[in-house]
Amino acid sequence: MKQILVRFALVAVAAAAPVTAAAQATIEGRWANPKRSVIVNVAQCGDAYCGTVSWATARNREHGAAPGTRVLSDLRPQGKGIYKGRAYEPKRNMTGSATIHQVAPDVMVVKGCAIMGLFCKQQRWTRIS
Repeated sequence: MKQILVRFALVAVAAAAPVTAAAQATIEGRWANPKRSVIVNVAQCGDAYCGTVSWATARNREHGAAPGTRVLSDLRPQGKGIYKGRAYEPKRNMTGSATIHQVAPDVMVVKGCAIMGLFCKQQRWTRIS
């Protein structure tokens, strides 16, 4: 009976390990939007995180999303994989609030809102290597 309990405990610990690793994943890295038409590099900027366009299609570059354009700024962790800060939408030349929720190590939901939260857009970004 004691061996069964020990085995059960080891299995439970092993099963919990991936969840802990996923919870500790960082938003730092290269992320692609759903259409893979823009790649944003998220990195530490001082005591917060920011996201800068590292690649974009010709069409997106024409609309202001040229490499070097900062589209996320002042992102600060809120706990449970959530970060809050500012977002810039180059196509509309608008800045507003941003909320990022990292739902998996390689997936995050990026939500930007403008004009006092009246206009919001949400996208699911994936990490690329």
